[in-house]
Amino acid sequence: MSTFIIEGGHELSGSIIPQGAKNEALQILSAILLTDEAVSVENVPEILDVKNLIDLLKCMGVSVTRHSKGEYTFIAKDIDRNYTSSAEFVKKCAALRGSVMISGPMLARFGETYFPKPGGDKIGRRRIDTHIEGFVNLGATYTFDKERRAYHLIAPKGLHGTYMLLDEASVTGTANIIMAASLAKGDTVIYNAACEPYIQQLCRLLTAMGANIEGIGSNLVTIHGVEKLHGASHRILPDMIEVGSFIGMAAITRSALTIKDVSYENLGIIPEAFKRIGVKLEQRGDDIFVPKQESYEIESFIDGSIMTIADAPWPGLTPDLLSVLLVVATQCKGSVLIHQKMFESRLFFVDKLIDMGAQIILCDPHRAVVIGHDHKFSLKANRMISPDIRAGIALLLAAMSAKGVSEIDNIEQIDRGYEEIDTRLRALGAVITRK
Repeated sequence: MSTFIIEGGHELSGSIIPQGAKNEALQILSAILLTDEAVSVENVPEILDVKNLIDLLKCMGVSVTRHSKGEYTFIAKDIDRNYTSSAEFVKKCAALRGSVMISGPMLARFGETYFPKPGGDKIGRRRIDTHIEGFVNLGATYTFDKERRAYHLIAPKGLHGTYMLLDEASVTGTANIIMAASLAKGDTVIYNAACEPYIQQLCRLLTAMGANIEGIGSNLVTIHGVEKLHGASHRILPDMIEVGSFIGMAAITRSALTIKDVSYENLGIIPEAFKRIGVKLEQRGDDIFVPKQESYEIESFIDGSIMTIADAPWPGLTPDLLSVLLVVATQCKGSVLIHQKMFESRLFFVDKLIDMGAQIILCDPHRAVVIGHDHKFSLKANRMISPDIRAGIALLLAAMSAKGVSEIDNIEQIDRGYEEIDTRLRALGAVITRK
């Protein structure tokens, strides 16, 4: 288990470019299984989760060519069907959260797939019902393999288009169903579909591959099934979570920072969420400039009540940034209620911030009230452990703000979502080492 050692209190300066979007990459790399032709992808983030998915694709028989950093060509022509039915395959899938999205392409193309309960962050229950029910609506049947602890789905007569109303706007569920429906017979209509930019990007890639999709960017998507998909090329968007994380780093260290090539039009409400806790932002073309501020004052609602920041399906605020907003708020002026609606364990890392001197009241598994120090009192250095990707980056922000030297263990969790983060932050002036 590796550790970050962070000397806090250093001001950052300069500019940084966000990596390719992790969540989009996992969808795009799964979609290459829908065709036996070459699919070229640019701006692939070379982070742990993505590397593990690429390794899994190689084991499945996919030809992978890395042309340069972040640029790959995939050819899924000779899939090893014996391997994809093996216990080893199921075990690897269970250890990788992103593997849930290979089930849709596999079911559509080969009429069979295993769907184990996925691994990933320990942030509460992560339902798979939307995926399974979507496949069943398309004509698949399933049994539960007790020995492999996985669902075995089959569609020997192929998938058939249908109308379905999703019980939740699941991003991965929507992606899986869209990919499966692209090769189904007839038309599939999905209502209450997730419509995040990364879902839109997946639909654009599938369209480039020959799929026929209407309603891209809305919560009502129609997929007209086709018999075959062909090769295409695609470029992954910048990671909006990294963009938000860097805004938070600039704020909590009271630094001036430029975040370049952010695809501002795809950030949604993220810039506004930071403005609500007093962080000034300037859009400069497709860059964001965060000026140095001595104080950040949290807004109140019009009637004077305490500001509430909550996650919601797109175009609402992504839950992945609530931990960053929470830790930044510990050094703002005023109070804010952070309401994490989707995952009941994601706020449990705040005890580490309380140990560092933050004033936080954890109301229940979903809500925390933060009373800001307004930088009058610095957080204290501490030794911590990263429970998941997003809590890990929040603890890193806290350590960069704290007085003294902090240590964060289990940083493999951070590496799953942030590429070479220590190297990139050192270039901005952070004092951080890995051991």
